[in-house]
Amino acid sequence: MKRRRVILNTDAKNEADDQYAIVHALLSPSLDVRGLIPAHFGEHRTTRSMEESREEIDRLLGLMGLDVPVANGASRAIPDEYTPNDSHGARLIIEESWLASGNDPLYIGFLGPLTDMASAILLDPTIVERPVVVIWIGGTGYDGLDSWNGLEFNLGNDIAAANVVMTSGITVWQIPRNVFSQVSVGYAELEEKLRGTSALADYLIDQLVEWNTQHHPDAIESRTLGDSPVVGLMLFPGGCSFRLRPAPRFDTEGYYVRGAGHPMRVIETVDVRFLLEDMFAKIRRFGRS
Repeated sequence: MKRRRVILNTDAKNEADDQYAIVHALLSPSLDVRGLIPAHFGEHRTTRSMEESREEIDRLLGLMGLDVPVANGASRAIPDEYTPNDSHGARLIIEESWLASGNDPLYIGFLGPLTDMASAILLDPTIVERPVVVIWIGGTGYDGLDSWNGLEFNLGNDIAAANVVMTSGITVWQIPRNVFSQVSVGYAELEEKLRGTSALADYLIDQLVEWNTQHHPDAIESRTLGDSPVVGLMLFPGGCSFRLRPAPRFDTEGYYVRGAGHPMRVIETVDVRFLLEDMFAKIRRFGRS
């Protein structure tokens, strides 16, 4: 089996959905995970968000008994569109990009801000000439179609970085908020399909319920696994519908404005049935092993 080379850049302790995406990628035999990069998620709740993401990644790897390269990303957003935040994570992206080829591109999934991708581009502008595909969970829906009001969280944590990436000419697949918010799962389904199959599965469920209880004290019994579409597209790039759009820029409030205009792929639907069932099956199989 030819394996697809991937890197995941993840603000793993921001919410409770990154964990599912990370586990799904690591349990997928067709993905060659070249490294995990813990990302910051702003200073809204903590001053050490990248470090907390690193701790969460280490916790998951411990539960899975895996040894995967982990390279810390930047601890904060880039200061402007010209200045990188150098990090081991950005350097890992550059290093792995040199190994990519037309028949073996490097897929980099960003489950949070684009800080480390922007830094890699600013550190080595020639990376945009190599076969690298950036898959980003972020930004609002287009043409007024969205699932929420206000600035999208991942974008808001580093608008300057998003502008660097969008205007660079690198290949981008964007999964906006109106699409990633549709990948939801209920407590009952998690309990029936995963509970008791492994300590890993129990942790995934418990941390999700705990996060909801802490941050959504109103009645709720579900959670959007909004980061998982990145892994779904890595596994099956054809499992979506998309529209080619001119690459935009973002203003200070996160609205789309005219940008460089080169074509980029904006995902409009994903195969949610395949995505969730494949993930659940692999987590159950992990428990049996």
